[in-house]
Amino acid sequence: MTSKTTDQDPAGTFAGYAVPPGSYRARRQRGPAYFATVGIWVGVIVVVMMALSVVATRITPTATQYRCPPDCGRPPNGLPVATNPRFFAADGSFSVSYPAPGTAYDVTMEPSGVRAELTVGDRGVLRLFSEPARGRDARKVADDLLSQMFPDAVKSYDLPNAILGYEPGYGEVADNWPKGTATDAQRLRIILVVAVKNDLALVAGAAGPFHQFGPDDGPGPPSPANLDIAKDMGKYVNSFMWRGDPPR
Repeated sequence: MTSKTTDQDPAGTFAGYAVPPGSYRARRQRGPAYFATVGIWVGVIVVVMMALSVVATRITPTATQYRCPPDCGRPPNGLPVATNPRFFAADGSFSVSYPAPGTAYDVTMEPSGVRAELTVGDRGVLRLFSEPARGRDARKVADDLLSQMFPDAVKSYDLPNAILGYEPGYGEVADNWPKGTATDAQRLRIILVVAVKNDLALVAGAAGPFHQFGPDDGPGPPSPANLDIAKDMGKYVNSFMWRGDPPR
């Protein structure tokens, strides 16, 4: 069937088609499959992300996890700058840094280590040395040394989480009064830190006049060390190295 517009129909003309008479049903057209399309894209993205994760784990080294102490790992890669000279045992069993010449110390080399006497301030003595462990643990070594060097000393407290040469050990603080005196003016403060490895005990010991630290006098943070030379002791305590330890 063809329909034409006349002058009264300004809309123009359009073509029509003749069909047999009857009832007809238009076929329903399928709309865009939004959910299927989104689902496919999500699946592809998930698969790609999983693949990239697997690749990343294969090509990226896993960071080592440490629980310190006792497993404190090692310092960052790269050799540190050495500012102090280093003592090496004759048999190569250990080494340790000690105060450099020209500092406020008189340094004496001993067969088992270093003895450094502070010449300024309250004065005092710092010893960095080794002791055969002979099966003893760090606490037993420290107690034996204290009773040997200062038989009348009285332990004040234990050092919590003591570490020497990055090796878990034992530390204690004690006080000693020369015979016949009981005043703080004659009181001697003693600090011992010991760690044992390869049946060799390494020891950092300091002794000097008791010096009460306070907010305006001391290392800064609150400290019960109460020993002037202890403010400079820390840099040497963890400079100890047993034979075979990595550079640090």
